[in-house]
Amino acid sequence: MSRPDDLILNAADEVTIRQHLLLVALGKEPADRVIEVGRLLAVHANHWLDNQEIVISGRRIAYVGPIGSYRGTVGERVKYPHLSAVPGFGEVHKHIESTHLTPEFEAALVIPRGNTWTCEASHEFANVSGSRNTEFWQKARLAGSPLKVFIQPGSAVPPSAWEESGGYYGYDEQKQFLRDELSVTGLDEVMDWPSVWDPTNPGYARMWGMIRATFEMRGVVEGHGNGLTDLHDISAFMAAGLSSDHEVWALDETWDRLMLGLFTELRAFSYDAILPGLIERGLKDWSNVAFTTDDRSAWDTLKDGATDHNVRLAIHYGMSPEIAIQCATINPARHMRIDQWVGSIAPGRYADIVLLDDVPSISIAHVYADGELASTGMDFTGPMPKIDWPDWASKTMNIGRVLAPADFAIKAEPGRETMEAAILKPFHWDADYLVETLPVANGEVQRDAARTITKWSLVDRYRGDGAIASMFWIGCGPEDADTALACSVAHDSHNVWCIGSSDEAMALAVNHLQGMDGGWVLVHKGEVVATVRFEIAGLMTARPADELDTEMAAFLRRADEATWMYQPAAMNRWKPGFPEFLIFATLTCSPWRWVLVAPSKLAPNGFVNVQTGATHPIVW
Repeated sequence: MSRPDDLILNAADEVTIRQHLLLVALGKEPADRVIEVGRLLAVHANHWLDNQEIVISGRRIAYVGPIGSYRGTVGERVKYPHLSAVPGFGEVHKHIESTHLTPEFEAALVIPRGNTWTCEASHEFANVSGSRNTEFWQKARLAGSPLKVFIQPGSAVPPSAWEESGGYYGYDEQKQFLRDELSVTGLDEVMDWPSVWDPTNPGYARMWGMIRATFEMRGVVEGHGNGLTDLHDISAFMAAGLSSDHEVWALDETWDRLMLGLFTELRAFSYDAILPGLIERGLKDWSNVAFTTDDRSAWDTLKDGATDHNVRLAIHYGMSPEIAIQCATINPARHMRIDQWVGSIAPGRYADIVLLDDVPSISIAHVYADGELASTGMDFTGPMPKIDWPDWASKTMNIGRVLAPADFAIKAEPGRETMEAAILKPFHWDADYLVETLPVANGEVQRDAARTITKWSLVDRYRGDGAIASMFWIGCGPEDADTALACSVAHDSHNVWCIGSSDEAMALAVNHLQGMDGGWVLVHKGEVVATVRFEIAGLMTARPADELDTEMAAFLRRADEATWMYQPAAMNRWKPGFPEFLIFATLTCSPWRWVLVAPSKLAPNGFVNVQTGATHPIVW
C-alpha cells in the first residue's frame, strides 16, 4: 500500500500513516533516516538526554532512544555529536500576512530561524477573500513547502458590525471549516469584545454563532483582551469561553490572567515589562505561557529574527533556555491541541528538529523540517515550490473606478467660512473625539498644517463602487505640499487608507496603488516617487524576503526626504518619522472607540463609535 504524502492533515491518511509508523517503531518496517545528536531536549519533561537517535519514516518520527538502541534497519545515518536537538519552534498566533510574504517565501525566511509551524491567525487574507481562505493557506503546503500552517479562521471577518469586507464568517462557515479540515484548530482572536458581552450589539448573534460552532466541533476559541484589566472584565472574558489572550502589555494584567488560568501569549515588545516581574514573583509553572510574534514584517524578521528572536530575548530577560524553548514549542502546541503533530521530538510527530551549537544563545546550526535538511545556518535548503497565484489572490483591488481629487473633498455648508470638525489622532483610545474649528475655502473644509491637522481617507476596495470616507486627523501625515501616502494594508478589514496634504496627491496615490494591485505608494510634491508591491491580496508579495527588503529600504529612503508631522498617541509603538505604523491605526477592536471605517450600511459616512454604535457628522 502506498503511503500518503502527509502534507495536508486528514483523518483517513492519518490512520494509514500511524499504522505504518508503529511498524517502523517496532523495527518491523525499515526507517528512512536516523539523526544522531549529542543532546536532545525531552521538552515534555524539561530534561536533557545525552547521545540520542531520532528515527524518521517519511515526514514523521517513529522512534527516539539512545544511540544504537533502535533494532530496525535504516536507510541512512546522519551524525551531529556536538549539537543539541530541540523541537521545531512554533507560532501560537501569527499573521503571516504581516511578514508581507506568501507562505512559500515565509517558509524560506523563518525555517532557518527555527520556525517550522505556524498557527495562522487568518482574518487578514480572509477579509480580502474569505471564501478562498483555506485554499490559499494550503496551496504552498500542497506544493511541497515544509512550513506547516494550522489555520485559525478569524472572528474578525468583518472586524465589526460597522464594517464590510471581502469575507463574512458566521456559524455556518466556522462549522464547515472545523468539520472539513483537520488543520483548522479553532476560532482566532475574538476581538470585538462589545459584540460578545452586549446583546444589543448588531454583531452579537454572529460572534456567538462562531463561538458555538467552535464549541460544537471541540475547537479552541482564542481571545484578544486589549484594555481589559479589571478582574470583573477578565473574568467575563474567560466566562465567555475565550481561552487565551496575547494583548498583554504590563506585568499586573499578565499576572492576573495567569492566576485565573488564562493561557497567555507574550509578544516580544513587552518582555522587558513582564518577564523579569514574573520571575521575581516566583511563577512556578510556565505551561500556560507561550511566545507569539503576532505581526512582524519581513524586514524586521531579517534584522531581528523570527521565533528564535522571541526565545533568545526571553533568555536575555532571565528565563532559563529550557523553559523559554517550552514556551515556543510544547506549550503552544498543547494549547492549540496539535501536540500530536508538532511541539516535541517524539514518536508520531513531524520530524521538525532545530540543531543548536550553543543553547543559551539559541545559535542554530541546522534545521530539519518534515525529516529533511531544510537549512544550514541562515541558508534555506528546503523545497521552494513555484506557485502561479490565481486572480482571486492577485487581483483584489476592486475600487472600481479612477478617483478624482473631488472624491476626497469634505464639503462645507453653504455660506460658511469655518466649520467644526471631528478630529482623531493615530491610536485614539479616548472616550470622545476631538473638536477643532477649520477654515472653509471654495465650499470645502480645509486642512490646517500649522496645527498638524491633515486629511485621512478610507477607500472601499471590495464592492467596486469606489466609496470613500474622509475626515481630519491630527499629529500625523505629510507636512510637504502635494504629498500623500497610500496603502492597502489596513488592519483588519484591509480597505485602502490614504493620508495627504492635498486632494490631488491623495487621488494620484490611490489610483497608482490600485494599478499595481496593492502595497505602498508615496506621492511627494505631486509625483509618485516610491512604491512597494504587495500584489497578493494587497498584503503580500510572492518574492524572496531580501528582494522585498531591498524594495522597502529604497522606499524608506525616499520617504525620509519628506517631512512627517507627529504628535504622541496612546500606542507607545507610534514613533516620529515615516508613519509605517499607520497600518494598525485602522483597527476597530477594544480599546478603540471612535474610528473611521470605509462607508458601510450601518456607518454611511464611516465615522462611528465601535463600542456603542453612535455615529456623528464629520463636520458641522
